Amino acid sequence: MQKPNSMENIPTRLTEWSEGSGCGCKIAPAILEQILSSSGSFTQTDPNLLVGNSGKDDAAVYQVSEDIAVINTVDFFTPIVDDPFDFGRIAAANALSDVYAMGGKPIFANAILSWPVEKLSPELAAKVMEGAKTICTAAGIELAGGHSIAAKDPIFGLSVNGIVHPHKIKTNNGAKAGDIIYLTKPLGVGVLATALKRQKISDKDYLNLLDTACRLNSIGEIIGNHEEVHAMTDVTGFGLLGHLIEMCEGSGLSAEIDLHKLPMIAGVQEYINQFIFPDNTYRNWNAYSAKTKGVVGMDLVKLCDPQTSGGLMLAVDPENKDWFEDSMEQQNQVIWEIGRFIERNEQLVEVMQ
Repeated sequence: MQKPNSMENIPTRLTEWSEGSGCGCKIAPAILEQILSSSGSFTQTDPNLLVGNSGKDDAAVYQVSEDIAVINTVDFFTPIVDDPFDFGRIAAANALSDVYAMGGKPIFANAILSWPVEKLSPELAAKVMEGAKTICTAAGIELAGGHSIAAKDPIFGLSVNGIVHPHKIKTNNGAKAGDIIYLTKPLGVGVLATALKRQKISDKDYLNLLDTACRLNSIGEIIGNHEEVHAMTDVTGFGLLGHLIEMCEGSGLSAEIDLHKLPMIAGVQEYINQFIFPDNTYRNWNAYSAKTKGVVGMDLVKLCDPQTSGGLMLAVDPENKDWFEDSMEQQNQVIWEIGRFIERNEQLVEVMQ
């Protein structure tokens, strides 16, 4: 089903039903840390649980045989766009990304739906499901089932299962000093979503938002076969800076980022210039600023803008730089080199102007 290329004639604005939107509605990093630290030990005792809650990775991984490990993840959020079909597409692409970020292949998904049935029509919820199914079809998997509740807030997402060879898992904590940092998608989804919520976005920029947020990170499955990629994660609600800091902390390293190499979705800077960006951008900055240096003025927006269905962030062996870039070009995958991991120093991330 092809949707119209504008936001005209959308009778119900789904974004009016939420304070935050997309991955921007994540619980703040400091509060999340408090919840997890207060909820008991997450010490792993099962040797088959290869990746669990003891780290800050994108999904859990459980080994079931010598050659197969199962990946499981769940991701859901409040509406990031007004069109229910587009909401379903973005939510599905975002949830699938966690499997790709582990270097895995998704095999099936279940839907998670919360819907205010007395205030929003079931037909709108059906369109959300329809959008999600189109993305699952593009990923080559079935939307096998799910669970729904009647509640005051519209929420949608997926629980996704995938598979990966136990020796090909990509975690966010395997980077090495000297590794090159790459991104596979431009930044700015949160800014554009805020422009939409404030009814300031143009049709062209809305299409840019959809093009980025609905694009599958399926290259991650291929990257799982690349030994020169030492670590991988996807960039979502904590922004580029937050997820980079997670990689640094997990790997015992610091990182240098070239601000001028950060890729931005076309049109985003114009909204930043008008101070249109998510409130949770400041939440992210407050959480990570003490671990960062070199950020000047409103540059923090590029670094801390909460992404929804953002790109993959990779740590790649510099000795394989040319070969890796050629491999990505053969896969028609655009990548941006944005910095390097370095030996640990006082600050985790330094932004080079």
